[in-house]
Amino acid sequence: MAIRPVPLFGLGNFGKSYNVDAQKRTNLYAEIQKDGEKGTLTLYPTPGLTTFVNFGAYASRGAWKKDDVLYIVNRFTLWRVTNDGAMTNIGTLLTSAGRVDMSDNGTQIIIVDGPNGYIYDTGTSTFAQITDPDFPGADTVTFLNQYFIVQKPDSGRFYVSAPLDGLTGWTSLDFATAESNPDNLIRVVADNGQILLFGSETTEFWSDSGALDFPFARVGAAAIEWGLAARWSLCKFMDSMIFLRKNRLGAVQVCTLSGYSAVPVSNPEMDYIFSQYEGVSNATAFAYMVSGHPFYQISFPSANESWVFDGLSREWHRAESAGGRHRGEIQINFLDSSYVTDHENGKLYRFEDGIFTDDGQAIARELVSRHQSTGEYTFLSKLWIEMEGGVGLLTGQGSQPKLMLQYSKDGGHTWSEEVWRDIGAMGQFKCRSLFLRLGRGRDWVFRLRVTDPVKTVFIGAWAEFN
Repeated sequence: MAIRPVPLFGLGNFGKSYNVDAQKRTNLYAEIQKDGEKGTLTLYPTPGLTTFVNFGAYASRGAWKKDDVLYIVNRFTLWRVTNDGAMTNIGTLLTSAGRVDMSDNGTQIIIVDGPNGYIYDTGTSTFAQITDPDFPGADTVTFLNQYFIVQKPDSGRFYVSAPLDGLTGWTSLDFATAESNPDNLIRVVADNGQILLFGSETTEFWSDSGALDFPFARVGAAAIEWGLAARWSLCKFMDSMIFLRKNRLGAVQVCTLSGYSAVPVSNPEMDYIFSQYEGVSNATAFAYMVSGHPFYQISFPSANESWVFDGLSREWHRAESAGGRHRGEIQINFLDSSYVTDHENGKLYRFEDGIFTDDGQAIARELVSRHQSTGEYTFLSKLWIEMEGGVGLLTGQGSQPKLMLQYSKDGGHTWSEEVWRDIGAMGQFKCRSLFLRLGRGRDWVFRLRVTDPVKTVFIGAWAEFN
């Protein structure tokens, strides 16, 4: 029998049953080729990390960009970071742990850490705690139409500052309460000219009414019967917001906002995976873009796992660093590049396409294929995996990059020993990974893995069954 193309690559994910779907993509994202010459689906490597600056042993708590400067909170300290990596201590907070939220009104950068608020004035280069007795404390903050808006901890209230004054412009009566449900607010954020009030069970929309006594009013009866399951899972994504949501039934899903509706983007398999985690309230997330693909990356510390949603292909894949959750925690765009903080230490990384290590550590990239079920027992005499060849490095690990193959004949429950083949040393563009005489079976699943720090592109597969 002639060797023929086989559809190994797909967009599914293992969730409830290996026998239904055993697929897995780790540190690989899918691109659908509308006019593909060798197939309709190609898998590309996710970005790697290179250290830009390092604040020490403790994870950073917050990040903000203003003009051409980064502002990073690490432990007690607010740092100013310029494009050459120069770090300047510009302020001291009263707390040393826990996430902070940040925003700015053009000249004032506000930082809130729960009980306290702080202002750094970029015009005068001064840092000060907000000591206004009417400041309510805040877990989160946003800015809209000259006002800072903060969410008071453990309540349904949000407060607004005086126009363009976050230091002394607070009044005890300048607050409102989310009205549709008596749940506590989890986060406030401005988007598309409105304030979004995310509660534990519901979400409301408010806009600037122009009233003199209080400038914001609820938008009609608009409310969503879903709340925010994890405060730091919320971020801007494409033209909307994306977040991990929950309802009164206890279910959690990732969704995006479409008008005044929350539309799920996690499929039933992903929802099942999320439901198996012991806790999701401490999940964190960020969004970024690579080669036209908008990505939403969410990490679950309790499960030590990270997942990525691709807004272009609508697929999900895993992101891993050294076999655990991805190192990225807080993302910030700076000078047309993407940067992320580390969830364990004080490093700030440049998050770059074309980098194939996580700060020098090789990134393992793994693909578990779709089922190849023939309906009856057949011999697999040849399997050819086409990848981009000639990607080897000059020296060291990756100079002779290898593709590692395991196969399963019981639908993905058990696996063979690894078999290794060359991908192609530098300049060996015609190299192909050919596996022979793999045995007899009727339901095949293949696990393909690369651990060398090289460009890893899966293009297609061919097989000969007889």
